[in-house]
Amino acid sequence: MRRWTPHTTVATVIQHEHAFLLVEERQGPGPTVFNQPAGHLEQGETLFDAARRETREESGCTVALNGYLGLYVHTSSSGVTYHSHSFLAHVTGHVDAPLDTPIVAAHWLTPDAIKALSIDGRLRSPLVLRRVQDALAGRRFPLELVVEG
Repeated sequence: MRRWTPHTTVATVIQHEHAFLLVEERQGPGPTVFNQPAGHLEQGETLFDAARRETREESGCTVALNGYLGLYVHTSSSGVTYHSHSFLAHVTGHVDAPLDTPIVAAHWLTPDAIKALSIDGRLRSPLVLRRVQDALAGRRFPLELVVEG
């Protein structure tokens, strides 16, 4: 029997004042969708390094991680299960490099704007809004909760 393996991903929730950093991406024909900077863990990479790398590649921002938001498990409509390790961070700088394909742009959006995108079906997954709501509710665990090494 073939062993089932979920996809391990990371996402970074970055809040500045009353806005959150989301990336707009093209997923094929039709309207673009919005997501936190996020992506797959690469072989040999730590979760922390993956979160910082994905944020840099997708938004052009360098970040410092300052909290663990949690492990979010989601099964997509195509049946793929994702284990998304979600981190809280703040921007420490910017890099002058092209954004990853298929990223169109990075945007600072208010929670109300993110809710409106959710209603319009323009969030990449329901986890996007859930992570924002959890961050606003003060959900935060120490980074030491994740033991790598």
